[in-house]
Amino acid sequence: MTMKKLTAVLAASLAAGLLLTACGKKDEAAPEAAASAPVAASKIIIGLDDNFPPMGFRDEKNELVGFDIDLAREAAKRIGAEVEFKPIDWNAKEAELSGHRIDALWNGLTITEERKANIAFTTPYLENRQIIVVTAKSPIKTKADLKGKVVGVQDGSSAVEAVGKDEATAKSLKELKKFGDNVTALMDLTAGRLDALVVDEVTGRYYTTKKPGEYVVLEEHFGTEEYGVGVRKDDADLLAKLNKALADMKQDGSAAKIATQWFGANIVK
Repeated sequence: MTMKKLTAVLAASLAAGLLLTACGKKDEAAPEAAASAPVAASKIIIGLDDNFPPMGFRDEKNELVGFDIDLAREAAKRIGAEVEFKPIDWNAKEAELSGHRIDALWNGLTITEERKANIAFTTPYLENRQIIVVTAKSPIKTKADLKGKVVGVQDGSSAVEAVGKDEATAKSLKELKKFGDNVTALMDLTAGRLDALVVDEVTGRYYTTKKPGEYVVLEEHFGTEEYGVGVRKDDADLLAKLNKALADMKQDGSAAKIATQWFGANIVK
């Protein structure tokens, strides 16, 4: 090989090496560029039954409102996250949560041992009872009077479990009729297609106070329960943040203010 050819070969090799080095540096810089890209704002998708006044429901403008809606918005603001409310089939709530279609269940969700097997709960924020509602003209005065009667409950609600735990009363019923929502059940009670309705106290009181003299809440009930926010068991970070936000809201009085707006009193636990 002549000196001229050798020089040409070396020059070509050097040029190729520089080109590869330049490409290599460009590839190495890519991860750094990606790391400097803006991070998307965090969002909490909350699953709820949008027909559960006063916890979460639609007003005359079809907008989602309610005690739990206001409480969740305040908590999300303190966490620094955007919040999205997603109406779901409440009977499939655990599947929605485990399937990552929602991040939390926040809509009058009762804490039960059965649910604890699949859901991680925050510290309870509200205490509730399963009350028995009848019409003002009803002869039913006690749980014993429910014998042979048709009693309504919302399918998938804790009322179903609460009635079932009272085996004597449950077996004495003519029928435990399940409804998609409490609003429809209450309409059937008014129309006489139901003899009584077992419902969360927060919901029952909300409706009965709107129509004074039309309904009666029996002194006996189907037990006391606690409400909590439900998240996936592996989402410890969100659980901790929600617990802190709720504790701070109770401490500074903001939770009490929201409760008073919806219930006329501070019923936050």
